[in-house]
Amino acid sequence: MKNELIFEGTEKKIYATDQADQVIVHYTDVTVAYNNVKRARLKKKGEYSNRISACLLGYLNKCGIPTHFIQLLDEREQLCRKIELIPLEVVVHNRMCGTLANKLGVEDGFKPANTIVDLCYNNDELGDPLLNTDHAVALGIVTYEEMEKMYSMARKAGELLTELLHKVGIELVDAKFEFGRAAGTGELIISDEISPDTCRMWDEATGERLDKDRFRLDLGDVIPAYIKVLEKLETL
Repeated sequence: MKNELIFEGTEKKIYATDQADQVIVHYTDVTVAYNNVKRARLKKKGEYSNRISACLLGYLNKCGIPTHFIQLLDEREQLCRKIELIPLEVVVHNRMCGTLANKLGVEDGFKPANTIVDLCYNNDELGDPLLNTDHAVALGIVTYEEMEKMYSMARKAGELLTELLHKVGIELVDAKFEFGRAAGTGELIISDEISPDTCRMWDEATGERLDKDRFRLDLGDVIPAYIKVLEKLETL
């Protein structure tokens, strides 16, 4: 049963339920970029992000990577495990794009021989700075054991999603994973969404960007790109 609103963000709202360890996540049509500097409302964006995320999180659950996702409720909402948020982002890069490419002075879209995994402090006021494991432990955010597990889960999730999306002709360029400790058990699980809002996805045949970069870079046709991702996933 859906109860009171317990968190209201720009892109999602979270509601309590009659189960202490479960929440309902509601996806809005607002999209933001560059730490909330750029924002817009795109009709039905929340519906497509919700459904894509349900597909991908559900797939990880089936593959043995625990996430907060329990089930899809309707076009905009999903039932999830309640978590204590860990303010870190583990980003898996199959290509170097955006900020990473700029920092390292390589061409946007450069494909290295290896997979790169970054750790960022999820703090808008500080600009989401890069951290290493020692920084995260020193700040009291995680233990070394938790950090090792987060890296391992993110790498495996990246591999699984890369393989899945390849089956429908989509290249997973990079993916941002957030983590939390599950209410009641403390289990470390992937939280937040996995969608074109949090991943870069390119059409393998054409190189077309099918993700939030269409909004960041003013490429237009954001919603048609999200629909394309959803329709391809639903063929599976």
